[in-house]
Parts: sequence; structure tokens; C-alpha cells
Amino acid sequence: MTLVIIFIFVCITGVLIIPFLNVKLKGIAALAAIVINTVISGYFAVQGLTGPEISWVMPGSMITGPIPIRIDALSGWFLMMVNFIFITGGWYGLFYMNGYKYQSKKISLHAIAFIILHSSLVSLLAVQNSIVFLVAWELMMFSAFICVIFEHEKEATLKAGINYLIQSHICVVMLITGFLWVSFKTGSYDFRAITTFSMTQTGPGALFLFMLFFIGFAIKAGFVPFHTWLPHAHPAAPAHISGIMSGVLIKTGIYGILRMLLLIKADFTTIGYIILTFSVISGLYGVMLAIVQHDLKKLLAYHSVENIGIIGLGIGIGCIGLGTGNQVIASLGFAGALLHTLNHALFKSLLFYTSGMVYQAAHTINIEQLGGLIKKMPHTAFLFLIAAIAISGIPPFNGFISEFTIYTGLYQWLQSASLNSLIFILLLVLGLVLIGGLAMLCFTKAFGIVFLGNARKDFHHEVKEGPFLQFVPLYLIALFMVCIGLFPQMFLSLLMKPVGLLTGNRGDVLVPATANTFSALSSISLAVCGMLVVALTVFFIRKWAMRKRLVPAGPTWGCGYVAPTARLQYTAGSFVRSYVKLNKSILLFEKKEKEVTGLFPAESHYESHAYDKFEKWLVDKPVAAVKSFLKHFLFLQNGSLQSYILYGVLFIIGVIFIPMVFDALYLFIDFLKRL
Repeated sequence: MTLVIIFIFVCITGVLIIPFLNVKLKGIAALAAIVINTVISGYFAVQGLTGPEISWVMPGSMITGPIPIRIDALSGWFLMMVNFIFITGGWYGLFYMNGYKYQSKKISLHAIAFIILHSSLVSLLAVQNSIVFLVAWELMMFSAFICVIFEHEKEATLKAGINYLIQSHICVVMLITGFLWVSFKTGSYDFRAITTFSMTQTGPGALFLFMLFFIGFAIKAGFVPFHTWLPHAHPAAPAHISGIMSGVLIKTGIYGILRMLLLIKADFTTIGYIILTFSVISGLYGVMLAIVQHDLKKLLAYHSVENIGIIGLGIGIGCIGLGTGNQVIASLGFAGALLHTLNHALFKSLLFYTSGMVYQAAHTINIEQLGGLIKKMPHTAFLFLIAAIAISGIPPFNGFISEFTIYTGLYQWLQSASLNSLIFILLLVLGLVLIGGLAMLCFTKAFGIVFLGNARKDFHHEVKEGPFLQFVPLYLIALFMVCIGLFPQMFLSLLMKPVGLLTGNRGDVLVPATANTFSALSSISLAVCGMLVVALTVFFIRKWAMRKRLVPAGPTWGCGYVAPTARLQYTAGSFVRSYVKLNKSILLFEKKEKEVTGLFPAESHYESHAYDKFEKWLVDKPVAAVKSFLKHFLFLQNGSLQSYILYGVLFIIGVIFIPMVFDALYLFIDFLKRL
């Protein structure tokens, strides 16, 4: 209890003193507050991961009742992840925000929101009272909104923030509906009442309750078709906030789904098929749209949708294992999902941080205007490449470990599947293979166009790396990724308890098949690492042997052109032209072009932008319909002072007389009944 009081005190103190500090100290104070609270919450997280569940009850109010605090292995896993990403993001953000050091008030608000965002996320993972959980959820949403709209003077940023806020509240409506239903039936706001309620339900009642929570949490996680806020909010936010949002904020949706799976007793086989369907669509659709993006951060945002789909595949496989009573399938599915949750937090935050380095150096993240940055930003290029390889699921990095674990779960399911299930499994395997292949295509394009070749635009300023200290958290993340890729057994002990919690294996040990999978993966990663060592050794021996030989340098052959230009290179659009042609029925493009005409044509222009069909159908068209309906009432807002006074008078008359009319009607009906 003392540590909880210190946690709250640190949070409040940080929020109160930041406005009075020097601009340089605001970020340091925010980071210091988060480090202290990370130590406190990290202590509980380690206890939850290595020992029994930590549980105590805090005094509440007449509304909330007692407030149970429970930190089990699942909470501990997510707490460790949240804390690590916030510390690295906060450290990186200290340098990133130097570009805005003359905007003291904005930095104050941003630093305060940053502290509240971390505290609310930690609270969400520990509190198990539905009212307090929803309060923490609202704090998380509003603090993230403030962080996203840091550059609120830009119209696009403000629109993205408002879009995020509105869709987040649709998520809240679904969660409130589920929690109110449970509390109405049980009279309790404790999460354990959800279990009691679901066990009393017959037929589809428990499944319907799960779907309420699933849709609510799926909006936050970014499952298709609930993802449309994500590709706008991530690019609009500062780079460190984008990394945190993609790394851990959307993972609260994953945590919520897993928590409900622990609490709700329903048909897990049906739930598994539902989650798998949403997940494979999310993975494929996310990566398909990522490939055709020209904005680097928007490309990364759609990859968040893709990776949420991969995590969902692991959760769905785990549910199938629970439904069929197969501990091997359940363990592999949940182990893959939890590990990929961590892996995605690492490589996606690293990708967003490096994209922020590109933005601050080049003042643009339009891929079509970049090129050749590896010569001027070698550290950024190297780190981006590592993260790109990891997100593509290639050894020896961490993405390969979790994705192969999910593959293994599918193959284990394959051995005991019926004919109908067999077809479904083959479709899932095909989907996962396509996701991996398309991810490789996407990041080949992203890395090649941004960092290789020649510059496509003449910058009027010096393009250079950021300070060395800004790279420290980035290299720390990269080191962590390599460790997971080479030594996955190190994380096996940490995965034992959360996986055991989800599978119902109270022995808190993974089944031998899961352990064998990790052992095999480690061998593959070490073999690939050995191959890389051999290749690098040969490279350095060759370089040493030719150290005294002069190597002539000249321009790249321009295919016969005597005046080579950067326009001869692939653009982001031309790189994936064949892919676009193959998928033009699924993808939607907005084109702007000026036709070439005349004997001596003037300069022409062609530009295309991919658009999300789900956003068009589920957001744009309904919003347009509402606007069209409201236009019929524009006459009410006519600018006439007399009309506005009349509206006020009519409102007052209505407030006074309408209740009187209802009372009179009630008395008249009562009189008729007596007759």
C-alpha cells in the first residue's frame, strides 16, 4: 500500500511542478517521474511474473465500492512491456522535443499528458473494478489525445486527434454496456463478477457478453474493420508518442481481450474461430495497404494493423486449444501471441523512432522525396534495417521467434483437425505466409527508397544524424531484439506463468512441445547468426587485403542518358506497380494528374494516394449522411438575434409546461381507471 501511495504522489507531484520548470527541465522531470513509477510498478510486475498473484483491496466510495488491485502473471507481462517502452520513448523524446524548445506551454502540457498516460496504463493493468477501470481508460484516452495533437496548429493533426477521440468513445460505449450488464445482474463491479455472471448464462449469453468486450477492445487494438483511427493518429503524433501508441497503447486492447478470456466462461472454440477470422483479415488488409503508402509513418501505422492480426492469430489458436482440450495447441498459440506482443512493441517503436530521426533531419517523411540517406544517416539506416528485418519475420531477430511459434501452433492443430477445420487451417497458413511475404516487399521498398540510391530532392539545409545520446535507447531496443532472436529460452521462464494462467495449467509450466519449439528456433537463429559472422569475416578480410588498392568511383550507369537524374530511380509507386495492378479490385486510389499535350508539352504532374475502403464505407459515408441530414436544419442557425431569443423562450415554456401536460394526462388516466 505504501508503494501505491508513493506512485500516486510521484504522479501528482510531477504534474504540478512541470509548468513552473525551465523548458529543458520539463522533459527531464517527466522522465524522472516515469522512471520512479517504473521501479515501483516493475517491482509488482516481477512479483506477479515469478510468484503468486499480488492482491489487495483499496477503500473505494459509495459508487465504486471496494477497489480490488490484482497483479497476476498476465498483468506483470504487460507492465514490464509498458515500462520499458515508456523509458526508451521518454529518453528518445527528450532529444526529439528539442526542436520545439521555444514552445514552453505546449511542452508543459505534453509532459503532463505523458506522465498521466503512463500512470493510467499502469492502473489499467492492475485495477479490477469496472468503474475505476473505465475512469483509467478515459484518462488514457484523453492524455493520449493531448499527446497526439501536440502540433494542433496543423489542421490534419487536429482532425486525426478528434477522429481518435470519437472512435475511442465508441470503444468506451461497448465496454460500459458489458460492465453495466454484469453489474446489473450481479450487483458487483469486481471483475470476478464477470466469471460468476458468464457461468449462469445459458445459450449464447456468455458469447454475446464476450463479443461486446471484444468489439470494444478490438477498436483500441486496431483490428479490421475497427482500425480506421489508427493510420491517422500514429502519423500525426510526435515520433516518440507514435512509438508508444503502436508499441503499448494499442496493446491495452490485446490485454483486455486476454483478460476477458480469463474471466468469461464460454464456447472457446467458437470464440477462437471468430478471433481467427478477424485476425487473418486484419493481417492481410493491413499489410496490403501499408505497401502502397507514400507517408513513412502511415506505412508503419498500417503495419501495426497487420501485426495486431498476427497477435490475434495466436490468441485464436490458443482459444481453439482451450475449446478442444489440447494443451499443446493452447500453449503454442498463447505463447506466440504474448511473445509477438512484446516483439511488436520493440521493433515497431524502433521503426517509429528512426522515422522520427528521418523527419527531423530531412523535414519530411514523404518517401517519394527521400533517398540516399544511408550516406548521411548510417546509424539511423542500420537501426531501421534491423527493425525491418525483424518485422518481416526473418532470423536471427525476434519477429521470427514469435511468428514461427504461431506457425507451430497451426501445424499442431493440423494433426488433429477435421475436414472443415483442415480447410480453415490451410487458409490461415496461406494468410500468414502472404502476410510475411508482403511485409518483406513493403520494407524492401521502404528501406530501399528512403536510404539507398540518390537523393530525390535537393534539401536547403544540412541532413545529418541526431546526437549520439539519442541513439542509446534505440540501440538498447535493438540489443533486446537480438537477444530474443538468439536466446528465446531466456524468455521461456517469463512466459510460463502467463501462458499457464491462460491455458488453465496451474503448474505454470509450458508443455514440452512448446519448450522444444523454442529450442529449435534458437538453433535456427544461431545458425543464421553464424552465417552472418562468416559473411562479415570474409568482407573484412577482403577489405583489409585491398586496403592499398585504389577503387575508382564514378556515376551509376544511366541507361544511355548523358545527364543522369534522380528521376531515373524507382519511386515508391513504381516499385510496387505490378502489385497494385494485381490488387486494384481491393485497393482504392485517389489520382491527381496533368495530361501531357501539345507538340512541346509543358511540365506534367502525376500523383496517387491509396485510400482505405473500410474508412470510406464505415466512416466517410455515414458522416456524409449525417451532414446531409443536418443541412435541413441550417435555417435554425440564421444569425438573427430575435430568432435565438425566441428559441430560448420556447425552451423555457417547454420546460415549464410539458411536465404539467404529462402530469395532467397521468391524472386523467388515473381518473378513468377509477371509473
